[in-house]
Amino acid sequence: MDRTASTQPIATPVHHGPDGTPYYLTPAPPLTAPPAVYHPAAPAPMPYGPALAPTSAYLPATPAEPAPARDPWPARLLAGGVALGAGGLGVGYAVQAIAAAAGSIGGLAALGVGAYALAKTGGGAGRGGGQGAVNVHVNVTNRNR
Repeated sequence: MDRTASTQPIATPVHHGPDGTPYYLTPAPPLTAPPAVYHPAAPAPMPYGPALAPTSAYLPATPAEPAPARDPWPARLLAGGVALGAGGLGVGYAVQAIAAAAGSIGGLAALGVGAYALAKTGGGAGRGGGQGAVNVHVNVTNRNR
């Protein structure tokens, strides 16, 4: 079959862009009138008036009263026990935190008192420190001569 002979009319020229996109170059038909510019229609004015009175269609339906049931005392006891247990854990953690803080503050206070005592009694090596509590006076005479 000969591909050069075609029974179809001559196709329009095709231009390929840089990325390979084909653009079909068809001649535009001549305009018979200037192009129309689109103008959207103005919205219809809304009538403002007094508010509509609510009718029964707008009111929510009232829920029916539930039938009285048995007192769920086991559930209340369980909830109370869980709450008391959680409260006890909370109190325990609080007391533990206070005890830890008091212990660390007491340890710091003991270190401070020990440092103060060493500084005042001259317990440091080579420091000289303060004066001792004992005054010694020695008077030596030799009478056996």
